[in-house]
Amino acid sequence: MTSQSLALSGIGKRFGGDDVLKGIDLTVQPGEFLSLVGMSGCGKSTLLRIIAGLESPTQGSVSIGGRDVTDVDPSDRNLAMVFQSYALYPHMSVRQNIETPLRMRRLPFWARMPLAGRMVPGRAQTLREIGAEAVRAAELLEIGHLLDRKPAQLSGGQRQRVALARALVRSPAAFLMDEPLSNLDAKLRAHMREELTALHRRLGATFVYVTHDQIEAMTMSNRIALMSGGRIEQLGTPDELYGRPATLTVARFIGTPSINLLPVQISASGEISAGAERFDLRAPAGTSGTGTLGFRAEDIEPASSGVAARVLRSETHGADRFVTCELAGVEGVRLVIRQKAGEAIGADADGIVHLRFAERRAHLFGSDGLRCETSCRERMAA
Repeated sequence: MTSQSLALSGIGKRFGGDDVLKGIDLTVQPGEFLSLVGMSGCGKSTLLRIIAGLESPTQGSVSIGGRDVTDVDPSDRNLAMVFQSYALYPHMSVRQNIETPLRMRRLPFWARMPLAGRMVPGRAQTLREIGAEAVRAAELLEIGHLLDRKPAQLSGGQRQRVALARALVRSPAAFLMDEPLSNLDAKLRAHMREELTALHRRLGATFVYVTHDQIEAMTMSNRIALMSGGRIEQLGTPDELYGRPATLTVARFIGTPSINLLPVQISASGEISAGAERFDLRAPAGTSGTGTLGFRAEDIEPASSGVAARVLRSETHGADRFVTCELAGVEGVRLVIRQKAGEAIGADADGIVHLRFAERRAHLFGSDGLRCETSCRERMAA
């Protein structure tokens, strides 16, 4: 399969008086798995539909393999789209569903007619070739034994594989997927994530994947474009978005459990404090006023001394335990700590525990929500 690059330049989209997309620039490399992720309404599905040609941009251009396709019909873009609903034909068998895009592409109108088509020269040979390709795609996705069944006789995961096989036989320049796993239960969704990742590796194809589930994006993607308010907040690898979120929006969205956020004051000299607590951190020169300090759950741990907090609850999730605490002296601030199941939290009789922060892994955001680099005088061992 020959994969191709996708390039978006200055893409804007307006519905009525609302700007849904605001100047999107994005390049997807051949063979890359890129996820568009964000909350509902951020514009990710609209952007995917513009790539597919199902929507026209108000401004900007779309290129596939270096060719401008902004005004090209969807059928001429050689892209395969897999929808949330799978969009299978209920009256057709699995075999017929998979064969349909090839029949539409390779057979002229009269050759597709049940009776008149028999008179078209070469039709039988073309149908044999189409059938063989459908079987190969079905076997690749391990649904060869289901070819004679109807969609109503299949499970959700099997229907998903049929939709993928139907897209696969077209040998598209890229696969576009709009929340294809959202209708599956949690266990099957996890299994299908593994299957999609393995399929991407086998095919070496370009995947553009839309999801609101950050776990899907983090586990499957080479890169993630996190969108908010019609813009790309950050584009990078899963590790980059988790370890160095560019904005407070990214920090809040990426990570399970959510990042712990402390409202802080930044002095003119760069000192950072939350209530009575002073951190051994310094903000950049010229940064002062209010800000937000973020710590991941694994970057806070119980200690013999440190910041006092009251334990509110503890939840065991298999090998991990998440402990929720309320920070003393900072009203309304709760922190979630990740521990190994079975480790002692060390709370006293009143449920008070002392916490130590891995300050060298802190994330500081200014009043504008943008990341600020910090320096740390004393560093906790990793």
